[in-house]
Amino acid sequence: QVQLVESGGGLAQAGGSLRLSCAASGRSLSGYRMGWFRQAPGKDRVFVADINWSSGRTDYADSVKGRFTISRDNAKNTMYLQMNSLQPEDTAVYYCTAGPIGLSNKYWGQGTQVTVSS
Repeated sequence: QVQLVESGGGLAQAGGSLRLSCAASGRSLSGYRMGWFRQAPGKDRVFVADINWSSGRTDYADSVKGRFTISRDNAKNTMYLQMNSLQPEDTAVYYCTAGPIGLSNKYWGQGTQVTVSS
Protein backbone atom coordinates (compact mmCIF):
# COMPACT_ATOMS: atom_id res chain seq x y z
CA GLN A 1 0.00 0.00 0.00
CA VAL A 2 1.10 3.54 -0.82
CA GLN A 3 -0.33 6.78 0.52
CA LEU A 4 0.15 9.93 -1.58
CA VAL A 5 -0.22 13.55 -0.52
CA GLU A 6 0.10 16.41 -3.00
CA SER A 7 1.01 19.99 -2.17
CA GLY A 8 2.21 23.16 -3.87
CA GLY A 9 -0.80 24.06 -5.95
CA GLY A 10 -2.13 27.58 -6.11
CA LEU A 11 -2.53 30.60 -8.33
CA ALA A 12 0.02 31.77 -10.88
CA GLN A 13 0.05 34.26 -13.71
CA ALA A 14 0.75 33.25 -17.28
CA GLY A 15 4.51 32.85 -17.68
CA GLY A 16 4.96 32.11 -14.00
CA SER A 17 6.06 28.98 -12.16
CA LEU A 18 4.86 26.57 -9.51
CA ARG A 19 6.39 23.46 -7.99
CA LEU A 20 4.15 20.58 -6.97
CA SER A 21 5.23 17.97 -4.44
CA CYS A 22 3.95 14.47 -3.82
CA ALA A 23 4.99 12.76 -0.60
CA ALA A 24 4.67 8.98 -0.60
CA SER A 25 4.53 6.75 2.44
CA GLY A 26 3.83 3.13 3.26
CA ARG A 27 6.57 1.31 1.37
CA SER A 28 9.70 1.61 -0.70
CA LEU A 29 9.11 2.97 -4.19
CA SER A 30 11.65 0.73 -5.84
CA GLY A 31 9.94 -0.97 -8.75
CA TYR A 32 7.34 1.81 -9.01
CA ARG A 33 6.56 4.39 -11.60
CA MET A 34 5.28 7.67 -10.19
CA GLY A 35 3.71 10.50 -12.09
CA TRP A 36 1.19 13.25 -12.52
CA PHE A 37 -2.20 13.46 -14.18
CA ARG A 38 -4.44 16.49 -14.45
CA GLN A 39 -8.10 17.18 -15.00
CA ALA A 40 -9.41 20.50 -16.25
CA PRO A 41 -13.05 21.52 -15.77
CA GLY A 42 -15.26 19.58 -18.16
CA LYS A 43 -12.32 17.53 -19.45
CA ASP A 44 -11.04 13.99 -19.00
CA ARG A 45 -8.16 13.22 -16.68
CA VAL A 46 -5.00 13.12 -18.80
CA PHE A 47 -1.38 12.12 -18.38
CA VAL A 48 1.15 14.85 -17.66
CA ALA A 49 4.47 13.22 -16.74
CA ASP A 50 5.96 10.24 -14.96
CA ILE A 51 9.25 8.89 -13.69
CA ASN A 52 10.69 5.46 -13.02
CA TRP A 53 11.65 5.69 -9.37
CA SER A 54 14.73 3.50 -9.66
CA SER A 55 16.16 4.52 -13.03
CA GLY A 56 14.98 8.13 -13.18
CA ARG A 57 13.68 7.68 -16.71
CA THR A 58 11.02 10.28 -17.47
CA ASP A 59 8.18 10.79 -19.91
CA TYR A 60 6.10 13.87 -20.68
CA ALA A 61 2.92 14.75 -22.46
CA ASP A 62 3.56 16.81 -25.58
CA SER A 63 1.62 19.69 -24.09
CA VAL A 64 4.15 20.19 -21.29
CA LYS A 65 7.47 19.16 -22.88
CA GLY A 66 10.09 21.84 -22.43
CA ARG A 67 8.09 23.56 -19.69
CA PHE A 68 7.58 20.98 -16.94
CA THR A 69 10.24 18.87 -15.23
CA ILE A 70 9.54 15.82 -13.09
CA SER A 71 12.06 14.70 -10.48
CA ARG A 72 12.31 12.75 -7.25
CA ASP A 73 14.17 12.76 -3.96
CA ASN A 74 14.68 9.14 -2.99
CA ALA A 75 15.69 9.92 0.59
CA LYS A 76 12.44 11.82 1.17
CA ASN A 77 10.19 9.53 -0.90
CA THR A 78 8.97 12.70 -2.56
CA MET A 79 8.29 13.52 -6.21
CA TYR A 80 8.24 17.00 -7.70
CA LEU A 81 6.77 18.65 -10.75
CA GLN A 82 8.46 21.93 -11.60
CA MET A 83 6.08 23.87 -13.83
CA ASN A 84 7.52 26.82 -15.75
CA SER A 85 6.06 29.07 -18.43
CA LEU A 86 2.59 28.33 -17.14
CA GLN A 87 -0.36 29.03 -19.40
CA PRO A 88 -4.09 29.29 -18.67
CA GLU A 89 -4.52 25.92 -20.41
CA ASP A 90 -2.55 24.35 -17.55
CA THR A 91 -5.36 25.16 -15.12
CA ALA A 92 -6.52 21.86 -13.64
CA VAL A 93 -6.55 19.66 -10.60
CA TYR A 94 -3.24 17.81 -10.55
CA TYR A 95 -3.13 14.27 -9.18
CA CYS A 96 -0.13 12.30 -8.01
CA THR A 97 -0.09 8.61 -8.90
CA ALA A 98 2.07 5.59 -8.14
CA GLY A 99 1.96 2.15 -9.73
CA PRO A 100 4.06 -1.00 -9.69
CA ILE A 101 5.91 -1.40 -12.96
CA GLY A 102 4.37 -4.18 -15.01
CA LEU A 103 0.98 -3.99 -13.26
CA SER A 104 -2.11 -1.97 -14.10
CA ASN A 105 -3.16 -0.85 -10.64
CA LYS A 106 -2.39 2.67 -9.42
CA TYR A 107 -2.58 4.59 -6.18
CA TRP A 108 -3.93 8.14 -6.33
CA GLY A 109 -3.55 11.25 -4.25
CA GLN A 110 -6.39 13.64 -3.48
CA GLY A 111 -5.27 16.28 -5.98
CA THR A 112 -4.13 19.87 -5.78
CA GLN A 113 -5.61 22.81 -7.68
CA VAL A 114 -3.48 24.80 -10.09
CA THR A 115 -4.98 27.96 -11.54
CA VAL A 116 -3.20 30.10 -14.13
CA SER A 117 -4.53 33.54 -15.02
CA SER A 118 -3.84 35.56 -18.14
